[in-house]
Amino acid sequence: MDVKDARVLVPGATGVIGAALAERLHGLGARIAVAGRDPDSLARVAAACGDAPARRLDAYDLDGCARSIPWAVGELGGLDAVVVCVGVAGFGPAEEVGDTVAEHLLTVNALAPVAVLRAALAAVPAGGVLAAVTGVVVDAAPAGMADYAASKAALATWLTSVRRERRRIGPAVVDIRLPHVESGFAERAVCGNPPTLPRGRTVDEAVDRILDALTSGGAGAGHGP
Repeated sequence: MDVKDARVLVPGATGVIGAALAERLHGLGARIAVAGRDPDSLARVAAACGDAPARRLDAYDLDGCARSIPWAVGELGGLDAVVVCVGVAGFGPAEEVGDTVAEHLLTVNALAPVAVLRAALAAVPAGGVLAAVTGVVVDAAPAGMADYAASKAALATWLTSVRRERRRIGPAVVDIRLPHVESGFAERAVCGNPPTLPRGRTVDEAVDRILDALTSGGAGAGHGP
């Protein structure tokens, strides 16, 4: 996919990586629509992207997540790509993570992205890209992250299956498994404390990785660093 003049929706644009991605895409000449939870952050990102169309996104409102697609189509006159950057971390031994927290992780990390991307299947043409950020936690499944890893793995499995379904008809379906990124994401976990981690990639490096996946149609994106 050629980024210049592409019409791109970025759900999760109020997060550190989502905001950086939206701004980079705008700088490269893409036409951006942004969606996110925090209205103040959403307004700042939209302004930084040339007053891009903006819509509040609540991960618990799955119908609302799906409606972000026809909204973006209307605002941009079509869609060439959707890059979902929605996510939340959670840590702790399995016996200490309650069912309410587990439901929250599954909803934010899997059900909400799936609702967006499912709606986008009929809206994005064969030459376009549907992508979501998962993470190397899918492959590693570390101790102390059972529910978090399971929620990301659920999204990754959905992406893999849909990619096979759409292989001949498009659009490309991409699982972007970022390594640990120094974005503060782990420190904003919904429960528990993150383990000691080696120094991660920078946010700019993460955005480079996402852009590579978009322009290559996902070649190599489903693996680690």
